[in-house]
This record gives sequence, structure tokens and C-alpha cells, in this order.
Amino acid sequence: MENILEFIAKDGMIMIPVLLVLGSFIKQSSFIRNELIPFVLLGISLLMTPLILGGFTSHTIAQAVLVTGVAVLGNQMYKQIGYLKDGDKSDED
Repeated sequence: MENILEFIAKDGMIMIPVLLVLGSFIKQSSFIRNELIPFVLLGISLLMTPLILGGFTSHTIAQAVLVTGVAVLGNQMYKQIGYLKDGDKSDED
């Protein structure tokens, strides 16, 4: 994961925890199906990240995709490590 972070602009890093928190709120609210949460987070990131980074360019759009990927991948890796520790193969999410 450290290698991925090298490609993300330092100003864009703030979006990773923002997306993680928003994803948690969306998951708890249950008005959006779990399968759609990564797509909703991508949409939010495509709107917010370019605003933080100074405009809608191909670079800032790529940054939005990268921060969403890191947030979603990081969340899934965290969950999978928990499953490995518990020895539980079932996924309630």
C-alpha cells in the first residue's frame, strides 16, 4: 500500500479518511445497498478531490480515483485481516 500512496498528491490524502468515514455512515444508514457503496464513494471523490486540488483536470480526476481505491482497498484489507484472525470465513457485509 505504501507504493500506491507515492502516487497520491499530499493535498489529496485528506480524502482517504473522509471517504472511510463517509463509507461507514453510508453503510450504517442502510439506504444504499452495500454493493453500491464503492461507486457512491467514487462519485463523491470525483466531485470533492478536484475541488481540493484546484480544479477539474485529468490529473485531479486520476487522483480522485486513486484516493477512492486506497480507501476502499484499505477498508477491505482491514476487514479481511479481522476475518483471518478470527478464523471466520463468513462475510456479513
